[in-house]
Amino acid sequence: MREIETLAGERVLAARVPAAEGRRVRVMGWVQRVRDLGAVVFVVLRDRSGTVQAVAADETARAAVRALHPESVVAVEGLAAREPRAPMGVEVRVEAVQVLNPAETGLPFELHQPEVRAGLDVLLDHRALALRHPRLAGIFRVRAALVEGFREALLEEDFVEVHTPKLVGSATEGGAELFSLDYFGRPAYLAQSPQLYKEMLVGAGFERVFEVGPVYRAESHDTARHLNEYTSLDLEVGFIEAAEDVMRLQERVLARMFARVRSRCPDVLEAWGASLPDLGDGSGRPVPRLTLAEAAERLEAITGHRPADGLDPEAERRLGRWAREALGSELLFITHWPARLRPFYAMPDPADPALTQTFDLLYRGLEVTTGGQRLHDHRRLVENLAARGLDPAAFAAYLEPFRFGMPPHGGLAIGLERLTARLLGLGNVREASLFPRDRNRLFP
Repeated sequence: MREIETLAGERVLAARVPAAEGRRVRVMGWVQRVRDLGAVVFVVLRDRSGTVQAVAADETARAAVRALHPESVVAVEGLAAREPRAPMGVEVRVEAVQVLNPAETGLPFELHQPEVRAGLDVLLDHRALALRHPRLAGIFRVRAALVEGFREALLEEDFVEVHTPKLVGSATEGGAELFSLDYFGRPAYLAQSPQLYKEMLVGAGFERVFEVGPVYRAESHDTARHLNEYTSLDLEVGFIEAAEDVMRLQERVLARMFARVRSRCPDVLEAWGASLPDLGDGSGRPVPRLTLAEAAERLEAITGHRPADGLDPEAERRLGRWAREALGSELLFITHWPARLRPFYAMPDPADPALTQTFDLLYRGLEVTTGGQRLHDHRRLVENLAARGLDPAAFAAYLEPFRFGMPPHGGLAIGLERLTARLLGLGNVREASLFPRDRNRLFP
């Protein structure tokens, strides 16, 4: 056996080795596992596409492969030969090996098992290593597919992708849940939401805008459903008639997002035992709707108690179970929230001004979306700001388009980590964040 001196020719990804049967190939990746059977030594290599088995038969090759440490980065050359017992029906018969970068011993967990046997804190402390495991890496392939579907659906509906500031001079919705910082001697904050910018851009004439970006909430929660930095999928659309238009749009968008996951990540869905709601093409109102009052009545019938103020996590879970069992749906819109529970820009319900044209979307008993129709009347916005103790002068740039012709509009925001976690059945939203930020974690 020889060591590779010049890496001539193109690399072949592990998943494409079967197509190269009968030809000499060069594969490169991490050593996942070495199995020494004496007469032959097997090595499983892992790259971004999957794994491939290589086998060393002659004495020199066996010695070289035996010396490899798990997670070392190597290049292997050899013949791609049919072997029915190999995982893909083809294996690489080792002719040459090059260690590109040897790994140290003492990994914090084993990566060759079907699942990583370690607690969540250990996995997050060693995040880059944990994500080498295909099952964990698959979470973020699903995330990427969801974003791809979101973007594709909206571009087809003539939306424009935008990128709004994450350093802002005032709160979007008021309140104290802001990360503050010094901005050249004056106070600034990390953006809670792109909401006001989205509306301004509708008024700027774009009419339809969307954004995929981080948002920040300085909430002191320490739960399985909260993060202090998360990714928000936002959209805003002009010239609507009611919040129902936004809900119908979300159904179409979700249908595309789920379809993209099915096409891109069937292996990940199988590895996690996950299934997706069938929304068809998103037409025909496939998601049931309940007003908040109706949801409260339903909860009273189930538990004997009527929630006094909105929906707590347990109420969401119970409604999710009821929707699945009674309606056959894993998704449920909760509409017509009280104005006191919604931001100043929420559109009042014409039938009852104490309620708003807003909604939440529950997915398997967890709120993943908030949206609705917004106020487009300048006078009423100024009144609402003042009524909530906010200074309209601090919102002058936001309010300006409303003074000079703002169309009826609405929008929504989807929490990407929550949606991903629910889709795959993850127990903690942190598992769906590459490097989560919560009240206790700022590294890595």
